[in-house]
Amino acid sequence: MRLRVVEEFAAELAALGWVSDLLVAGSLATGDYRPGVSDLDLVALTDGPVDAAREGALATLHRRLDAGSAAGLHLGCVYVDSATIPDVQRKHPTWTHGQLVQRILSGITRAELVRHGHAVIGRPPGEVLPPMSDDDVRAAARAELTGYWAWAARRPWLWLDPTLADLGLTSMARGRHALHHGNLLTKTAAVEAAHAPGWLIGQLAGRRRGEPVTSPRLRTALIAWRDARRTVRQARRPT
Repeated sequence: MRLRVVEEFAAELAALGWVSDLLVAGSLATGDYRPGVSDLDLVALTDGPVDAAREGALATLHRRLDAGSAAGLHLGCVYVDSATIPDVQRKHPTWTHGQLVQRILSGITRAELVRHGHAVIGRPPGEVLPPMSDDDVRAAARAELTGYWAWAARRPWLWLDPTLADLGLTSMARGRHALHHGNLLTKTAAVEAAHAPGWLIGQLAGRRRGEPVTSPRLRTALIAWRDARRTVRQARRPT
């Protein structure tokens, strides 16, 4: 199902006439995709800027797919003007969870693409994106930990959201691994590497498999928040 949806999406983008490449990132690229749990993370390269008219066309396309063949699959896509690829701080139109927002193409996503991604339309990721060395991966992980996650760690009430708590625990494990090894850890492997009690790791693993497992909200929030604070401090230490 997911592959048919990606192919359908690729055909729709190709018909627009200004999307040159469609690249697969995230868990679908790394072989860690879990139906019903994982998002479909894609990156489209465009010929020229995505102006208001193009944004409108994309929003219409995504809403139609989300209500039809892509319902429940969390299909998301970052739209990058090919001429701006070297600008790592530039924000790009990004469809995610039902809305069009502006986000950068993060260093971690760039690493996923270059090291594991493939093309549905156009050129392989390695031909359109610069290489990512181990030190580049470390820098990308440090940027995420000291950016968004540092912001979240200063707001303990946010961690009462079970989705954020789960994401935080796996993201901290992935961040620590990237800082130490200079490569990427899948979310499934990150569950086993989470700094959490065994009972919570088991529940995280169950949710990763798509099982309807719940965890104590307050205890999980506290564990995840404390882990984030520790990991952010580690990321801020001089190298």
